[in-house]
Amino acid sequence: MYRRLNETLLLRTLEVLVRRIEERFPGSGLGKVGLELQSLGNDAVVNTAWLRRPIWPLRVATYASLVVGAVVLGMTVAFLPEFRMEGWSEFFQGTEALVQDVVFIGVAAYFVMTLESRLKRRRALAAIHSLRSLAHIVDAHQLTKDPERLLTSRPDTASSPARDMTTAQLGRYLDYCSELLSLTSKLAALYVQDFNDPVVLSAVSEVETLCGGLAGKIWQKITMLEPGRLPSTDGSDGSR
Repeated sequence: MYRRLNETLLLRTLEVLVRRIEERFPGSGLGKVGLELQSLGNDAVVNTAWLRRPIWPLRVATYASLVVGAVVLGMTVAFLPEFRMEGWSEFFQGTEALVQDVVFIGVAAYFVMTLESRLKRRRALAAIHSLRSLAHIVDAHQLTKDPERLLTSRPDTASSPARDMTTAQLGRYLDYCSELLSLTSKLAALYVQDFNDPVVLSAVSEVETLCGGLAGKIWQKITMLEPGRLPSTDGSDGSR
């Protein structure tokens, strides 16, 4: 029961998170990023269902190519004794033709047999690339959210980021970024839950490592917001 990721629960969690972001930071860019992640989550459900299904036309073509290859090889082997009766020169020519047929049929069979997995791999990698890009976008939204700026009263320059968040708001914002990264990682993991492809698995592992590293940086900022580290400018506890 608890050995598989549940797509429905993941999307429900993501929906609630986006609603929380919008309620606390109405019209924010982070909320729009959450909506985009929702869209990628819906795509992930569709894509993973497609990855689980066999592509029957390709499988039929694979079986047909194997049968045709076996027939061609069988006919070539059957004619070898006749080549030998006509002379060694004809026999060696027939043997050479057999070797060429084996190589050609083997290459063709390999191409057809791996076509389904390559098509699925390409679709999965494209989706995972989108999730990787979105993880970087989440990180970009928290870059200027520096807790240390709340410790100092140094004047800002004309290009300094706006200091329009309280300590509690900043903590919630960073926490939302961390949750978005975690859900991004989980959506990527859906692509290898039923599709055992080493290339896709490697891409998913890269996304998981990326999200983990970015979330680690965010939590370093969150720890700076612990009581006693920074002055609170409001009386809220930043819950939800």
